[in-house]
Amino acid sequence: MRSRPSPHFARGKRPERRPGKAGSKRDLNRKQRTHDLGEAALSLFLERGVEPVAIEEVTRAAGVAKGSFYRYFEDKTHLVRSIVEPLAGAVRTAMTRTTSALAAAKTESALRSAYRTLAEELVPELLPKARVVRLYLQESRGPRSGARAPLRELSDEVFAHALVLTRAAHSHGLLRDLSPTVTATAVVGAVEALFFRFLEGENLGSPAEASEALISMVLQGLGTPRDELPARH
Repeated sequence: MRSRPSPHFARGKRPERRPGKAGSKRDLNRKQRTHDLGEAALSLFLERGVEPVAIEEVTRAAGVAKGSFYRYFEDKTHLVRSIVEPLAGAVRTAMTRTTSALAAAKTESALRSAYRTLAEELVPELLPKARVVRLYLQESRGPRSGARAPLRELSDEVFAHALVLTRAAHSHGLLRDLSPTVTATAVVGAVEALFFRFLEGENLGSPAEASEALISMVLQGLGTPRDELPARH
């Protein structure tokens, strides 16, 4: 009597491979192959976009047999997610900390300090991940479907955090009486445009100087007029 096929094979999925004991040769080889595939894919994605690049092109560029791709990733979406996740984690951590600082900010000075802290935490995290940041900026406004989905998910998460930060500032009367959604959209757009131009090599000064200039412009443009600011205690 013939046995039933595994449900994994029925859905076209490969069974999971044992990664080997941590630090073993097998584990190290797996990490190296995963890294090589990610780097090859990132280069191709930056050159041509996520959707047009085929898995076979990624494996060829990485020097890996096409069939072995599925030992490391379920599909191209999983590959993109693995590339994006370190960046997503850094953004998530920095913005969560800033949310706490903004929740306690009751003066313009405290608001400026909270935004400056966000920039100081994010910039050192983003610069070593510049190629991934560039991919995010390049692809994050595309459709949510397909392998681009993890990039759109990160874009949605960035905006959700920005909206929380904006509402916290609004709650203390530190921003003009505008829609928090509009305010957050304007700030995120300005930050992303600035960073994209920086990665393109434009002379915008140091990241710290550019961040400080942007914070000043945002607070001057969106901040509550000084005669309406809450009194300091």
